[in-house]
Amino acid sequence: MIGAGTTGPLRVWRERDGRLLRLRLSRPKANVVDAEMIAALDAAFAAAEQPEPGQPALRGILLDAEGPHFSFGASVAEHLPGKEAAMLASLHGLVLRMLAHPVPILVAIRGQCLGGGLEVVSAAHLLYATPDAKLGQPEIILGVFPPVASCLLPERIARVHAEDLLLSGRSIDGNEAARIGLVNAAVADPEVAALAWFDAHVAKHSAAVLRLGLGAARGDMVERVRAKLAGLERVYLEKLMTTHDAVEGLTAFLEKRPARWSDS
Repeated sequence: MIGAGTTGPLRVWRERDGRLLRLRLSRPKANVVDAEMIAALDAAFAAAEQPEPGQPALRGILLDAEGPHFSFGASVAEHLPGKEAAMLASLHGLVLRMLAHPVPILVAIRGQCLGGGLEVVSAAHLLYATPDAKLGQPEIILGVFPPVASCLLPERIARVHAEDLLLSGRSIDGNEAARIGLVNAAVADPEVAALAWFDAHVAKHSAAVLRLGLGAARGDMVERVRAKLAGLERVYLEKLMTTHDAVEGLTAFLEKRPARWSDS
């Protein structure tokens, strides 16, 4: 059951006569995508997969965030040895659920949307951001790579742009994100833009046909990402996290000091 209210770090409610589910990250200003946040999101998306008795069938889900920033990214502490396997499993499970979700997922982005935050929203369908929003995958700066983004960015945007973001770790603003197709539009109020798209284009559609249409549009992509992500998860755990530099980069970030790379 999709209950209105706050579930840990997530606010949940319905609007638009019950046809739109609202999910709002509610731990400003960072809205870190940690184990608690991932679990809350996964539970909300799981509940929304099936029609709820006594409620109109959902035509859309809108994900946004409280505070000046969408999300600073995943918890760096949960990437350390001994914790990283559980973190990857839960994050990857959430992303795969979103990728195959039978209800269109819209996202409104303000401020920073980095790392694990961008990985989560990259699994959604339509993204809107403010022109001055900052989107990026800075993991390589910390000595690691982002498995989800390595799968999803080449699916959403041209490979040359995906590799730029993945290998440089740089952030881009909302205008550049719109230009390369990472977001649908850069607008002053992304929540209003997402709601306008919902009202104009899907609110009156058959929910049953929307579900089938999403499956038709994404079926091959979901299976492709699922297979690639499983392989990258093994590389991350069995190869990356056995290197000196991965552990050094994460530790240096937490200790607020420059990393000392050994190139091994």
